[in-house]
Amino acid sequence: MRDPFFEGTVVLVWHHSEEDGALGVVINRALTHRLPEVLDLEDDVDLTAYDDTQVVWGGPMETGSGTVITKAGLEDEDEGWILPNGLGVTRSHYALVRLLEAQAPVMLCLGYAGWAPGQLDREIEEGGWLFTDCDAAIMFETAPEDRYDRALASLGLTSSMVWMQPVDE
Repeated sequence: MRDPFFEGTVVLVWHHSEEDGALGVVINRALTHRLPEVLDLEDDVDLTAYDDTQVVWGGPMETGSGTVITKAGLEDEDEGWILPNGLGVTRSHYALVRLLEAQAPVMLCLGYAGWAPGQLDREIEEGGWLFTDCDAAIMFETAPEDRYDRALASLGLTSSMVWMQPVDE
């Protein structure tokens, strides 16, 4: 998509409905911050296991808030959204603390992306987005700077094969 916010991004869409629209987070724009630097927890949680865990820019909406992706799973749907392949998405402080105490793999995304009802579907139809299945390995086993290429590879594509802007001839 030719957009300063989303060009070259990989977005995990965790909610999509005709009534509410869609919600997601960008997972391939690493920030310079590490997880312990941005968390202000009153709970006594040892964060040394997360000293090297990068925080990513999740999107342009509510950039001061966080969304957590985990492959450890959530206890129940009250904590957030349970996705295929064992992934969970939460905005719950309680769930975050529980995951950190268990030293579960987490990705903290600051901000999120949102689409009005029908908006994301139109953007896909217009060729603004490609989509593939949710893959935990892209999020947790691939460096942020390599996630775009790995997501494209899951579709049998490379970045040189993708043309996202219509040509006026």
